[in-house]
Amino acid sequence: MTTRDIDRGAYPHFLLKEISEAPLSFRKTLRGKIVEHDGLLRAALGARTIPQSVVDGLRSGRIRSVRVIGQGTAAVAGQSAAVLLDELVESRLDVRAITATELSGFHLAVDMSDMLVIAVSQSGTTTDTNRTVDLVRGRGATVIGIVNRRNSDLTDKADGVLYTSDGRDVEMSVASTKAFYAQVAAGALLACAISDLAGAGSDRRRHEILTELRRMPDAMDTVLERRQDIAEAAQRFAPQRRYWAVVGNGPNKVAAEEVRVKLSELCYKSIACDVTEDKKHIDLSSEPLIFVCAAGLVGSTADDVAKEVAIYRAHKAAPIVVASEGETRFNGALHLVTVPVVDPALAFILSAMVGHLFGYEAALAIDALARPLREAREVIEDAIASGVTGDQMLRSVSRQIVPMAQRFFDTLRTGSYDGNLEASTAVRLSGLLRDSLSPQPLEAYQEDSGKVGSPSGLIDDLTAALTRAIEELTRPVDAIKHQAKTVTVGISRSDEAVLDRSLVREVLATGAGRDRLAYRTLKVLGALDGAVAAVTGFTRYQVEGDPSADATITVVDRGGVSLSLPSRVEQNSSLRGTKRRVAAEREVLVARGRSDGRHVILVPEVKGSQTTGITLLHVRFHEHLPVATIRTVLQGYDRRYDRLVDWVTETEGSFRDDLLIDVPVVDLLVAPISEVADRWRSQA
Repeated sequence: MTTRDIDRGAYPHFLLKEISEAPLSFRKTLRGKIVEHDGLLRAALGARTIPQSVVDGLRSGRIRSVRVIGQGTAAVAGQSAAVLLDELVESRLDVRAITATELSGFHLAVDMSDMLVIAVSQSGTTTDTNRTVDLVRGRGATVIGIVNRRNSDLTDKADGVLYTSDGRDVEMSVASTKAFYAQVAAGALLACAISDLAGAGSDRRRHEILTELRRMPDAMDTVLERRQDIAEAAQRFAPQRRYWAVVGNGPNKVAAEEVRVKLSELCYKSIACDVTEDKKHIDLSSEPLIFVCAAGLVGSTADDVAKEVAIYRAHKAAPIVVASEGETRFNGALHLVTVPVVDPALAFILSAMVGHLFGYEAALAIDALARPLREAREVIEDAIASGVTGDQMLRSVSRQIVPMAQRFFDTLRTGSYDGNLEASTAVRLSGLLRDSLSPQPLEAYQEDSGKVGSPSGLIDDLTAALTRAIEELTRPVDAIKHQAKTVTVGISRSDEAVLDRSLVREVLATGAGRDRLAYRTLKVLGALDGAVAAVTGFTRYQVEGDPSADATITVVDRGGVSLSLPSRVEQNSSLRGTKRRVAAEREVLVARGRSDGRHVILVPEVKGSQTTGITLLHVRFHEHLPVATIRTVLQGYDRRYDRLVDWVTETEGSFRDDLLIDVPVVDLLVAPISEVADRWRSQA
């Protein structure tokens, strides 16, 4: 990986950069692999891609079946190769696309020497695919890999390799796009070469396919120029519809499968993918947004799909149709996106590109709905950071969030939140915003919630409601919460900086659930992170019962130095001392062992309003820290900085920040404020 791989340039997201680079990746994949012979184009792949044993097997008829395998997007790209190869060989070979796991799980035979397996993988390290390759090769099958990464595991396992692009086309976005197009191009080249070697199909037809492959990057560039039209459709229709579907038929079913993957990844939707004509028999009652892949359709098939679109519209669905330029049959579409006319066998590529752009713009449109809520939460965070508390904080927050709340209510009335914000979240957030803006906010809050009205209670509940809504609406585009390539927990981006802190990661690594760590707990841990030099061990406890009554505590897990330390809990399971305080107050506590002087941080694990566990970290603090760093630590933990300033200025009149550097960090965090303040008085 080089700096050019991680340079976004002028693009706001890596995903858009990579979609825009797709035509170039497509060209690179074709480069040097199409030659002219007797006035016709032919695929020239060479022995490194198609070994002599495969050439002989295809020519002799020993190879009778082809399976194209992969997982995820690679499997979808493999489907396109299988569809095209099946057309070109005219039943001479048994061609099927199947996921790698299905092949290895249900379709292995003792003797597979008559099978050619085409394994598609972007990285060449996909475990499911590589394991299947091992299994089929062990049974005599020959394997050709389509892979982007040189010297990867798949390149070592396969008999032949066809590299996509230049063999190192790095993608930074989790959602893979340009790799898909390069894999499609590589699959088409293989389809032409294999059918030619098998003596099947028409040289003229292969020439037409290869000619269109050469033209395809220009057609893709034309689609990219229509991004604004696609964005308008996404912004208008995507946020309001809760249920989505993608349909296509023939080669466009491949595009539908690929678009389904990207819409699911980018927009956090569980999306159906159906054959166009089958949709009316399934779930039109949900009145979904339906993305119709119809590029390249002609004749009666186009007529039939146009009728299907009209049926969708009649059932109050929202059909967005991708069709070739000049197409006038899709009057039932709520929005029609046209693409250049290309060979019908390859037009699905343009349907997929429109779908990729639609997914990108839809994710942005959904994410934009969280903007006023993020701004409102920032107001609360700024108020907390400023040190104001109680009624003063509530008045400040209530005054500043008025425009954000109004934007939320205005958008809510338009129905734009209907597709992505849970009803319970919208109701709770609306109620808390109205309580906050009420002339008597605490009275309104107490009446609505049944809780004791207090500024901190209202602010905490409002923050939690805002956070939940933000989580439901946030679509980060380049990072996807459920994907293996990245580590996320499905929260808003404003939380990511906290989750990246070493101390937070240490707590999570002990087994503490993210859902049991309150937002304020994460903030405190993030603040304390700068003070901690090392975490040397941990003990996790389970708390049962009411901390104010006869609660008990038991050890769940231990690690590091904790393994060699005796624990009072093992002899007496009653919840007492500092652990009882942490469980009762549900606040992070820094403490120093009374007998051994060890430094620990106790972290409450909370479900609802009940403490269910405590994670105790054994830590080593830095001896001293720069003024700016320790001030940030003290501001974030138990308001130690503000309280210290108050104690000192009570008698000294001013507070010298520069003296913070002389006080041991652990004393600043643990010692009574009055004792720490004496250090300032002694300097007077």
